[in-house]
This record gives sequence, C-alpha cells and structure tokens, in this order.
Amino acid sequence: MAADLWFQDIHRSADELIARGSRLAGGLRALGLVEGDVVAVLLRNDAPYVDVIHACRLAGCYYCPINWHFTADEVGYLLRDSGARVLIVHADLLDAVRAAVPEGMPVLAAGGDGAIDGAQPYESWLDAQPPYDGPRVAPRGHMAYTSGTTGRPKGVLRDPVPLEQLDTQQAAMRDVVAQVYGIVPGCRALMPAPLYHSAPSVFAQQALVQGERLVLMPRFDAEQVLALIEQHRIEVVYLVPIMYVRLLKLPREVRERYDVSSLRFVASTGSPCAPDVKRAMLDWFGPVIHETYASSEAGLITVATPADALSRPGTAGRAVNAGQVRILQEDGTPCGQGEIGLVYVRQPAYPDFTYRNNDAARRAIERDGLVTLGDMGYLDEDGYLFICDRASDMVISGGVNIYPAEIEHELVRYPGVADCVVFGVPDDEYGERLLAVVEPVPGQRIDEGEVIAWLRERLSGFKVPRTVVIAERLPRDETGKLAKRRLREPYWQGRSRRV
Repeated sequence: MAADLWFQDIHRSADELIARGSRLAGGLRALGLVEGDVVAVLLRNDAPYVDVIHACRLAGCYYCPINWHFTADEVGYLLRDSGARVLIVHADLLDAVRAAVPEGMPVLAAGGDGAIDGAQPYESWLDAQPPYDGPRVAPRGHMAYTSGTTGRPKGVLRDPVPLEQLDTQQAAMRDVVAQVYGIVPGCRALMPAPLYHSAPSVFAQQALVQGERLVLMPRFDAEQVLALIEQHRIEVVYLVPIMYVRLLKLPREVRERYDVSSLRFVASTGSPCAPDVKRAMLDWFGPVIHETYASSEAGLITVATPADALSRPGTAGRAVNAGQVRILQEDGTPCGQGEIGLVYVRQPAYPDFTYRNNDAARRAIERDGLVTLGDMGYLDEDGYLFICDRASDMVISGGVNIYPAEIEHELVRYPGVADCVVFGVPDDEYGERLLAVVEPVPGQRIDEGEVIAWLRERLSGFKVPRTVVIAERLPRDETGKLAKRRLREPYWQGRSRRV
C-alpha cells in the first residue's frame, strides 16, 4: 500500500507519486548519483519533498534536509560536509545561498517560472527523466544533521540494511512506528511540522509507505489543523508541544467549531510536554496524546500513552519492544531505581549509525552497545523513564535543537565582550528560550538591543537569544571554568522538569 498526497490545492494519487519518484530516481542516476550518495534538500514543505522521499528509497540515496531558515554559511557547511551530489531548492531561496553552493553541483529549482540562473527548473527537468531502471538496492532515508553536544552539526548516517535482512528489519520498524507514531496500514495522516526536522521526516516516510493519505501543510496554523482533521477525517497527526499551546490558545468557539472525533493517535516528540498542557489536550482531544523520547541518532525509544500521562505525569514512558534504556553514572556504574544519571539507549529496530566524517564522535557516546546524548533521567520501579535535566548544554526551543556554543562563538566576537554564556530558560510556549549573559571588558558599556541586532546579522533567527543580560563578572568554578549551571539554576527553580 502507498498513500496519496494532499497539499494545498495539489492532489496526487499514490500511483502518480510513485511514478514521479521513479523519474526523480532515474534523473539522479543520469546525473551520476549511485547507491549511498546524498541529495541535499533546501525546501519548505511542498509536494517535491514527497518525490525525494520516494526516489531515495528506490535509488538507495540519502537525502539531507536543510533548514531553509539557515544562513548561507550554514547551508554551505552542510552541503560540503554531507558530500551532497545535487541540490534541490525552492527557486526563491536560491539567490540567498547561491554563493554557498559548491562549484559544479547540479541545482534543481522548484516553484520557479521560466529560466533560473544557475539551475534547472525542477518540474520540466523531472518530466524529461526516464523511470528508474537500476538494480534493487537497500532503501535509504534522510541523513539528519544534529548539533548534538559538541562542535559543528553532525550528519547522522545510518547503515544500509542488507537486502536479505530487509523484510525482518522493516517489520520491526513498522511495529515500533505503530506504537510511537500511530501509523498503520491504511491510515490517514496529517503533517503540519517542517519536514527538515528528523521526526517529521520519519513520520512522512512511514505515512507515505503505509498509509492511505498524507495531508501535508505548508506550515503550522492552529485553526487549519482542526479544519484539515475534520475535512480529511484524519486519524493520526504529528504535533509538538508548542503546537498544543497554540491550539489551546484558540478561542473556545473556534475550537468547538471543528469535529476532531476521527483522531485516534496524536504523536508528540521534539521537546518535553508540560503535564498541565498535556492534560488540557487530553480533555479536548480525548485519550489519544502519545509522547516519546527519541533522537535522530537512537530513533524511537519510549512511548508514554494517554493513561501513562495521567498516572505518571511527566514521564517519557517505557521502552518500545526491544528498546533498551539504562541509567548510568559517568563512570558507567548502573544507577539504582529513582537515581538520576545519564540516559543510555538502544532501539534494535533501527540500523546502526555513525556521524558523517566523524566516527570518533560516534564512538565517544557509546557504552556497551548503547548511546547517550547527554540527557539526565531516572527509571521508576516499573521502568518508566523520567527526563530530569540535560548534561549537555543543548537547548530545545519549540522542538528545535540549538547548540549554545555556536552562539557563544559569535557573541564573544562582539566588541567589548570579555566572555559570555548562553543557555535555555523556561518558556511556556516554546518549552525553552535562549538567554545570553555577557561579561563586558572592564570599562566598556554594552547595549543589549545592539547585541541582539548584531547577532541577527550572523545567525539564523531561532539561534538569537531573546534576552541578553549584562553581568559584571561571570561565575566560575574552582578550575576556572564558567559555572553555567549556577546561572541557569535559578530560572528552573520550582519546575518539575528541567528541560
């Protein structure tokens, strides 16, 4: 079974989507791409994204989703590091990143009218391509880039599954996806989140392969989500906690205008959901809200059912199927029940992975076959996982991973800044928001607003702290290292969840 697509005024049948994917796969082959090569995708949510998903499964290529909010420098780094052989981009985004495209890289521009300087118009190019006629290969999916806990963003490169093991692996994956995302054969699914994120990308892949219909939104709009659920009798929808907040802010008369009774499963990832927000959604949508602990590296690890949310507020749930969760001290000693430590996980339904061009970073996060992303948590007496804090400094704001060191590296270059630190503080809508604390050079005066404006010229908007605080001296520990936790802790006092 394969799903049809509804996107705004576009409706394409499953057969049409498969045919387009085959022509794209054939076109990639004509451009010289072979199994294991990478296609860079700089697209907003749009119908061509579906072509890419189908084509990469068929041709055995990875697709590298790039956040279209990124600066040209950020895009250029991903194009180079990923080893991408071709770029598929929305035509109106091309000018801003043109200088970052490696010389000689073919560019296919979607959505443009007529000739496009330095690129081929995607639709007319696709129409001219032959169907894929290559050998059967192991299907690939997205190669997500994640900031992780150190350095530049790293590409999560998952191993291909040998063809003789493919049926077994895919069956295990379908079972996990059914429990965590609610996607089962013949379902109708709605995706309002950007496909350049890892979880929406996996959700869309699975919905296209198993479902009857995938409804893709160009962007999240709270009332439109409700309208599409009613119009298409949606059974499964992917939402993140910030979307819950915005849905709940709709006037009651708007919320009551739409019939959402077709929903049987709401999948939630990206960032922890505040227990009171989840309770409000359960009261409205019914017992359909599911939350998972997952990552680009480890995959889907746990699921918290609606019953879990009510009986154990704040839990991320229990491990799915053969998934493993262990809580260890930094030296590898197992933690006792209820004792907070580093969360190590493994989901055998996923093939193993490494980081593109950085296998050392992959080895550094593994212990006894499990990996950690630096999250701190504990297991209760029944094996339910609770995430308490983050050992790393990564901030999750509105479901987006943000690495503060990248911001700090720019901020310390601002004239008059002696030192600085960036961290996440609570935000009722986004879960966390960025705050920067700056220590000026003695005798220098720094204007907070000017700092923010300066950063906006150098970083994507979502990486710019909303608040800048000037401190005469930043606190340090006995080794001289900045004591970020001492600055961060007061903002989180009284919070049951620290991320």
